[in-house]
Amino acid sequence: MLTQSTTAPQTISAKVRRGFTLVELAVVIVIIGVLAAFGVPRFIKSVERSKAAEAFAYTAAVRSAQERYHAREGTYATLVTDLDIKFSLPKYFTVGTIAAGTTGSLQDSWTLTLTRTGASAGYGEYTITFTEDGFDATNSTIAAIPDINPMGT
Repeated sequence: MLTQSTTAPQTISAKVRRGFTLVELAVVIVIIGVLAAFGVPRFIKSVERSKAAEAFAYTAAVRSAQERYHAREGTYATLVTDLDIKFSLPKYFTVGTIAAGTTGSLQDSWTLTLTRTGASAGYGEYTITFTEDGFDATNSTIAAIPDINPMGT
């Protein structure tokens, strides 16, 4: 004979969890904050460094064009527009005028300074100077900012 059990079947009283607790969300927010605290300054520095690199590329193109101009004309050009440059003006810099360099004559030397315009991620206004010999660290204020100087020092 089969007897029926007098005990009722046990019910599962475990609750189904949906979502996250406030503590879990707070931990995630703290982790994201710490990562951002380290990542954002590095990102800003790399963006400013790339803007400076654009100016260095432009001045290197000017230097090459000046050498070609000097080979043809026997003197360096006084205007950037006289050069056979196929490079657009830097977006974040103001291009100065070409002047005589260390010798005081455009037949032997020249200098060109670019000035950073607009907001520069807290680095302020800085300059990049090139001569017939290349980057002029002595007269460039970017030389004092190794964080963003593509030339290193």
